[in-house]
Amino acid sequence: MTTLNNPAPAPLPPTTTPQRTRLLANRDQPAPGTDLRSYLKRLRSGDLGPLPIIVGLIIIAIIFQSQNDNFLTARNFVNLIPQMAGITAIAYGVVFILLLGEIDLSVGYVSAVAAVSMTLLMLPPTNAPWYVAVVVGLVVAAGVGLLHGLLITTFQVPSFVVTLAGLLGWNGVVLRIIGNGGTVIIQDQTIIGVANTYLSPELGWLVAIIFVGLYTLSVFLGERARGAQGLAARPPYVIGLRVAVLAVLIFATVAVCNESRGVPFVGVLLLVMLVGLSFVAEQTRFGRYVYAIGGSKEAARRAGINVERYRIYVFMISSVMAGVGGIILASRLRSVDTNAGGGNLLLYSIAAAVIGGTSLFGGRGKVSSALLGALVIASVDNGMGLLGLSSGDKFIVTGLVLLAAVIVDSVSRRSQKRSGLV
Repeated sequence: MTTLNNPAPAPLPPTTTPQRTRLLANRDQPAPGTDLRSYLKRLRSGDLGPLPIIVGLIIIAIIFQSQNDNFLTARNFVNLIPQMAGITAIAYGVVFILLLGEIDLSVGYVSAVAAVSMTLLMLPPTNAPWYVAVVVGLVVAAGVGLLHGLLITTFQVPSFVVTLAGLLGWNGVVLRIIGNGGTVIIQDQTIIGVANTYLSPELGWLVAIIFVGLYTLSVFLGERARGAQGLAARPPYVIGLRVAVLAVLIFATVAVCNESRGVPFVGVLLLVMLVGLSFVAEQTRFGRYVYAIGGSKEAARRAGINVERYRIYVFMISSVMAGVGGIILASRLRSVDTNAGGGNLLLYSIAAAVIGGTSLFGGRGKVSSALLGALVIASVDNGMGLLGLSSGDKFIVTGLVLLAAVIVDSVSRRSQKRSGLV
């Protein structure tokens, strides 16, 4: 199940290789609307964007708040951010994999390999500084991704098979590394602080202002770039509305968090990674190539893209982000053990990317999909935990949510095909 067959791409006009690449990538990314009328037209044609997730989150909030008054409290919201952080970081990498139309089943135990490697390096006799241990852990994760990518591209083995073997193999590696110790406690306070530190109210507001300012600047520079490429500029009120909506969301989040312990540091870390990875996916040649390959591997190859090389790069990104997620999870638990990387981690990480709107068919989705999807999963898990429901009930509900997301994606894709958008 490494790649899912897409319809044959429409023929492209004679162009140079860079121009063909841009056409491929732009065709497979969601087309941005310039005003309300175009947005409504896209909705009617099946391009729903984040709308189903927003509606889903509202429904989740209403249901759980009606059953338990603690669900929409500041304390519970602050708890929710560290709970979803590890899954979100791993899901960021999964988004890139799904954009290619591939799958990576090894991310759970790759995250464990990175976290265990980091933790053991900080213990005697090595006693490595935390920053050295973190770098080594992420390099190990990158090496795993490189190995998977080389096996997939060199022998043309489906990624499903290679990463399934990785799931089993890296689980064994974790068990061998930890040995009979069972649980290894993290002693370094810096690592522990990643998922257990909260910003002061003043610092929280300062970070919010900086993020809104940087986003406004990026939108302005983006509009200048569109004009330089001869593309139609968005109306000023659309730009202002986007900035205003983001500002309201960020400031509201800070205000709610400050009613409890403050903004979790790991939440800021997630936003920084989101901004960086979104820039890579949407504003760089690498990102355009990934979208192009996911839209049609053969068309991308004919456009001059080294498809296999970029597949390897994407598997490395997936493994590195799995390593980051593993370190965050280890920080939150203050330890690693033989169960690291297991349980529902893999399923939730892939589900977060899919529920957030990344297409299983490749070529469509955004890195922000992972954040939205992880928020849905964490909210459902958190809400059912407050109600005292069993793990079985949690799996059933999460599975139904995932199924609904896939159905919405399939129906949306068919609608867009009838409208000529894909």
